[in-house]
Amino acid sequence: MPPTTASAPPIGGDFVRRGGQLRVSLTPRCQLGCWFCHNEGEIPPRITHHDRAIQPRRRALNANDLLSAINAMTAAGIRRVFFTGGEPLLSPLARPILQGLPAHDRSDYTTTLITNGLTLTKDLNWLAATALDRIKVSLHYFSDASIAAIAEGKPGDIAKIKAGIEAAVGVIPIVELNLLLQEQNAHEVRDIIAYARELGTGLQIIELVDTDHNQLSAKVPSADISAYLRSIATSENVVTSGTGQGRRVFAIPGRRGEMSIEVIDAALGRHHVGQCATCPKRAQCIEGFWALRLDSAGALSPCLLRPDLRLDVTPYTDDPAALLAAVSAHLDAFTEGTL
Repeated sequence: MPPTTASAPPIGGDFVRRGGQLRVSLTPRCQLGCWFCHNEGEIPPRITHHDRAIQPRRRALNANDLLSAINAMTAAGIRRVFFTGGEPLLSPLARPILQGLPAHDRSDYTTTLITNGLTLTKDLNWLAATALDRIKVSLHYFSDASIAAIAEGKPGDIAKIKAGIEAAVGVIPIVELNLLLQEQNAHEVRDIIAYARELGTGLQIIELVDTDHNQLSAKVPSADISAYLRSIATSENVVTSGTGQGRRVFAIPGRRGEMSIEVIDAALGRHHVGQCATCPKRAQCIEGFWALRLDSAGALSPCLLRPDLRLDVTPYTDDPAALLAAVSAHLDAFTEGTL
């Protein structure tokens, strides 16, 4: 399915200029129940694992609906599209959507799948035949014991995850890892850095974002890891432009040549807009305005901490122009503080 039109009017001028991203959540479900997961405003998997009476919202959009929305928004200026969950590869929507992505130039926009990697070896053959630009594996652990500690006892298989990552390198155009700093993995962070250097994948290291769902562990700052990376890096670049939190970008020698390791550092600031000025969650917000999240239940949200600011897009599934108009109006109201 090709983009709606190459001349679609731009949406969210400042958001697009700053490189804001569209996050398409294919499912709220996940095999794991990581303690820190806030599921971007949806019911986290671990909550449902503990109490089956507490369920996320039901799916309201099909694959064609989501592809139409993605194509309309990339034609209107969105340059980064991420497919998330839960675990997106558990969704029946994953294959038809990712196989339905149109061929595109990365200078126009990029597409990234964020996965826990547990089914990557099984899914890699069909993923490799899609127009997907990047796979990012959430590698918050480097042993089965750490998976159990982080996922509240849910079984994991680090060997299977590593096998999937290693198989994807050289098959998918770009493979990256991301790692959330926490007490449960502090003893493995350098091992994960060494693993990324061996494979030549990019690595993003992230500080915890406090939400109502993850007050179970002390926050681990990134300063010590940045100091270590600084000791082995050939250069460090601090980036504070764009949406979201600032980051430190280290150029690190790896087995396959120089590679990049990013550290998302809350101390470097974030991008807020008009709606943020009076937000009751402002004190705990360290991310600012950085993403639009579209989920399979039919909601688009400009803030991952504020489900009350969602826009219901289900009335516009058959009309991309009306969808763009509604999204633009909602986004303008959010940036101006009038939602």
